[in-house]
Amino acid sequence: MARPDPDDQVDATSARVDIWLWHARFFKTRALAAQMVSKKKIRLTHQGRQVRLDKPSRSVHVGDEVMFTIGGRITRVRVVQMGERRGPAVEARALYDDLSPPDQGGEPPIW
Repeated sequence: MARPDPDDQVDATSARVDIWLWHARFFKTRALAAQMVSKKKIRLTHQGRQVRLDKPSRSVHVGDEVMFTIGGRITRVRVVQMGERRGPAVEARALYDDLSPPDQGGEPPIW
């Protein structure tokens, strides 16, 4: 019998990544969030280690950073709390700190 993966464990300071993304209102449905995770489109930084998530059952913890692209825009957030439901936008916004790069507007910088 396989041992449970410690990253799959969920407690008061952690949640399944697909559920957290849905609670935080990044995706309209939990199924869409799970699909993005399954396609390895979500990156997670946990305790200084960055990984591409591959299973929706993986856990996200308070303090983790989550990064993904929606509509061609990079979204990077730090998890602040888990949330108990998919509430209104104001409640969802309290679940994370936005670390996304600011919109450049106009022409891109010349490197």
